Amino acid sequence: MTWQGKSVLAVIPARGGSKSIPRKNLVKLGGISLVGRSAKLALSLPWIDHVVLSTDDEEIADEGRLHGLDVPFMRPAELAEDKSNSIEMWKQVWLEAEEHYGICFEYSLLLEPTSPLRRSEDVERTIQALVEGNHRAAATFSRTPAHYTPHKTLTIDTEGMVGFYLPEGARHSLRQSIPPYYHRNGICYAVRRDTLIEHGAIIERGCAAIVIDRPVVNIDDEFDLDIARMLIATSI
Repeated sequence: MTWQGKSVLAVIPARGGSKSIPRKNLVKLGGISLVGRSAKLALSLPWIDHVVLSTDDEEIADEGRLHGLDVPFMRPAELAEDKSNSIEMWKQVWLEAEEHYGICFEYSLLLEPTSPLRRSEDVERTIQALVEGNHRAAATFSRTPAHYTPHKTLTIDTEGMVGFYLPEGARHSLRQSIPPYYHRNGICYAVRRDTLIEHGAIIERGCAAIVIDRPVVNIDDEFDLDIARMLIATSI
């Protein structure tokens, strides 16, 4: 295995707690849990050396093992809270995985279960950009709809009066006049070892953008889940 001779660790983060959708990472789409979907995709990529599930939850751990994932250790409670830092979680998994497997991984991927519409080519494009472009990191993004951009964002003051978030917002009534903006979609993050382990960064330092130009969803609430079900149903 390996990507162009470089060792690669894939991490699937799936903590047990979720307030918006209880047991979110175990929710099924098309008969497969979110964890299972991420596992199936990651394990289909022969160039990934090891795929590790990071969780604090025994039921999720069992679900991961059912779908072929390694769960060599559980996530510490302090890294599984609502406000826990994803960088610290990823570092913890990376370092413990190196000790467990006896490998110094040169690159790592983060594949969030809450982005169930990822494709193998999305992940391959991300690692390819990282390695061949000699970047510090690479991540996937989606174009932000015009009505969610800063130019369309409004504020409401303490007296209930509307204002524009940007002073020039009043001039941008037409979608075509708004410059392009992008947001993270959770499909894939990829980093070099020194970027994360030494500098504690993901997209802050020399990150290449991989733009996904088809409809995808990053599940945070029930509405997102409904959209995901619709997109998966229509893609079959």
